[in-house]
Amino acid sequence: MVPSEPRNAASRVCRAASEKPLGLWACWALVVGCMIGSGVFMLPTLMAPYGLISFGGWIIAGAGSIALGLIFGRLAARTKRDGGPYIYAQEAFGGYVGFAMAWAYWFSFVVGVPVVAIAFAGYLGVFLPAIAQSSTAQAVTALAAMAAFTIINIRGLREMSAVQIAMTLLKVVPLFAIIGLAAAFGTPANLPAFNPSNSPILTTLSAVTLIALWPFTGFEVVTLPAGAVQDPERTIPRALVAGMLFVTFVYLAATTAVMLLVPAQTLAQSSAPFAEAARAFGPWGAPFIALGALIATGGTLNGLIFTTGQMPMAVALDRHAPRWLATTNAGGAPYLALLLSSGIGALLLIANYTRGFIGAFEFLLKMATSLSLIYYFVCALAELKYSWRKSGVWGVAALAGLAYAAFAMLGSGLEVLGWGLALMTASVPLYFLLRPSPS
Repeated sequence: MVPSEPRNAASRVCRAASEKPLGLWACWALVVGCMIGSGVFMLPTLMAPYGLISFGGWIIAGAGSIALGLIFGRLAARTKRDGGPYIYAQEAFGGYVGFAMAWAYWFSFVVGVPVVAIAFAGYLGVFLPAIAQSSTAQAVTALAAMAAFTIINIRGLREMSAVQIAMTLLKVVPLFAIIGLAAAFGTPANLPAFNPSNSPILTTLSAVTLIALWPFTGFEVVTLPAGAVQDPERTIPRALVAGMLFVTFVYLAATTAVMLLVPAQTLAQSSAPFAEAARAFGPWGAPFIALGALIATGGTLNGLIFTTGQMPMAVALDRHAPRWLATTNAGGAPYLALLLSSGIGALLLIANYTRGFIGAFEFLLKMATSLSLIYYFVCALAELKYSWRKSGVWGVAALAGLAYAAFAMLGSGLEVLGWGLALMTASVPLYFLLRPSPS
């Protein structure tokens, strides 16, 4: 018989191992670092075929994500337990729902890791043309990037935090450079038509909202290691709000800048759209922006890999997953959970690279985003349960989050929705198989 453990076991272990190394700046860097990455640096290419209507998707995604960020901040202020969406869903709706959200959350980030690694390989191709010319070289490069950042995370929380802060500060430099360049040299003549495909407006908006949601996902990473955060009830909500407002401004401004600098037809075929836009700087422009994109995607990859270890550890410490997933090293890192997650991510990358660079990126992006929408919806529902009768304002915010998640789901497509449904169905037998026996 396994002795029962206090529900905040994850927090105690994390505090003992790392002495709360995560302050406001580290939490802000997690929010911004996990959001600004492959999304903003690759989405101009994915958005170009949709035309100017794609800005509608950005605005809907930005407003909906800020509402969700406020909801997550309010939920985080109610608990000191590690686990983020897993804990919020468990406390609101019980054991199975919590487990299912942990499963969706973990797998969305496992899928997200190869998405970011693919973008990293695309921008490295600016410096090494042999990578850009070979899908095999791109896949190998993406796998190597995943391995390198997994090793950084295995070394411990302090190392992860230091890398995250440095890369987050560095990654915004090229984005603001492109914004300034567009102000000086951009031309409206490069902008695409409003709706070049002439598809129904609502259908198109739903599709671009799903794509635009990807660069807004990841903000909730900061809610996972609550036991390692200084004064988490205040620090986490402040970091969430400050980070998301900053990121929303950067996304809208940077995407507009790229569209003003690069003709729509060129943009739709580019594997490094910001580097393409930077050619207006002269010979050094593309390498400068590509270097910034590498730093940005590297920072995001670092944060996502961190998350793929934290969620299994939190569930294992609640005895709803194998105990070995909670095994930590001297640096407080759940190294076995990290190795498992990165291994699965590597297999997903290899399996989908037959779709080509952009095809693999878009499919895995939609897959990760669709899973994210599931736990966003449930967490908004949890906030609605708490606040509807106590606070009308927060109840309205929760309804806005629910509506946003449901709208974005419409743009997923049958293939992505089918895979998401299959993965969620797989959580049912796993829950009962891994459920601890009564003490």
